[in-house]
Amino acid sequence: MTVDTSALTTRSRTELLRRNKIFETFFRAEAPRLAEACHEMSRRFLAGGRLLAFGRGSATTDAEHVSVEFVHPVIVGKRALPALDVGQDFERRLPVILRPEDMVMGFSFPAADPAVERALLTARERGALTFALTGEAGDYPFELPDEDPFVCQEVFEVLYHMVWETVHVYFEHREQGHDVGASSFLYPFLGKGEQQLKEVVKEVQGSMLQKMEEVNGMRAAAAETEASAISEIAAAISERLGRGGKIIAFGNGGSATDANDLVADCVAPPPGMEPIPAISLSAEPANITAIANDIGSEAIFARQLIAHARTEDDVAVGISTSGGSANILHALAEARKRGLLTVGIVGYDGGRIVGERLADHAVVVRSNYIPRIQEVQASVYHVMLGLIEELREEG
Repeated sequence: MTVDTSALTTRSRTELLRRNKIFETFFRAEAPRLAEACHEMSRRFLAGGRLLAFGRGSATTDAEHVSVEFVHPVIVGKRALPALDVGQDFERRLPVILRPEDMVMGFSFPAADPAVERALLTARERGALTFALTGEAGDYPFELPDEDPFVCQEVFEVLYHMVWETVHVYFEHREQGHDVGASSFLYPFLGKGEQQLKEVVKEVQGSMLQKMEEVNGMRAAAAETEASAISEIAAAISERLGRGGKIIAFGNGGSATDANDLVADCVAPPPGMEPIPAISLSAEPANITAIANDIGSEAIFARQLIAHARTEDDVAVGISTSGGSANILHALAEARKRGLLTVGIVGYDGGRIVGERLADHAVVVRSNYIPRIQEVQASVYHVMLGLIEELREEG
């Protein structure tokens, strides 16, 4: 079947751009509540509280992402904060480990999940600060920002990135007894002097809106420069899937959770979409730690790919903010050697993945700030999956 990639490119551009109004409406409405919630979270973290996150289905990857963002901060010098992905058996686990000073974040979409709501109510009754994304059971409940579950996930990813950034701002506010320190480039209005809390909360709200505008601007830029690449990737993957291939995704840290999310969206897609065979090499902790321990971290994806890439019709998708992670480079090189289609979803200027042409196709989100890169990358692979579904329906 001959694919009209020009029509796909138009659709890709439209889908990326339509998200901007949704993001703007959501964050203009929610910035005041988020600013206040983050202040309370900073107090709880300083008092020994932990952030416990959970969800079911594709929402589990957001719990994973929350955990890695807080435990392993992307800004050098930021403190590691206790956060934990409780796991899909959260209804049994949460009551056992919960403490009153904790914070609890429950994810569920495309609709509220009764199990998540029950767990949030339990946590709330025991004194925890609770967030419902979505649903009504939390101290801070959030409605679905859109009917498209992909868009909802993208909005919530921006939300918890903003929460992470803002909690650190409150830590470093002089009222808490700390200097501004490394947050000055994120929130320069804080300066070195002490400010009244109300003023800081107001300024934080404005900064949240600036961050929303930044990610919208990056998404708009991607719509202009990367829409064609996204359409070509969708067409190429669709062709391989039609021959019996599968998607093999991988990434590190937050990009690992994005690889897991991509695969979850493939094998258990939203209603109305057909499943796609896919696996995530980032979702195998026993294999990852065994290979890292016995061979080295550079081999953790390449070794698994050797085992799982059974046909040249398979597709290797490497997700990286830097485009230069050694284990991603090794895996893409191995995939190339085996004749797989190779795809890079990268940030910065594309890094070595683009520079060394390790990907047959690449989408580059041009920024040097990791949270914003990841937020736009999520939009990219969700739009890509939508295009693949369109091609299936046409075929």
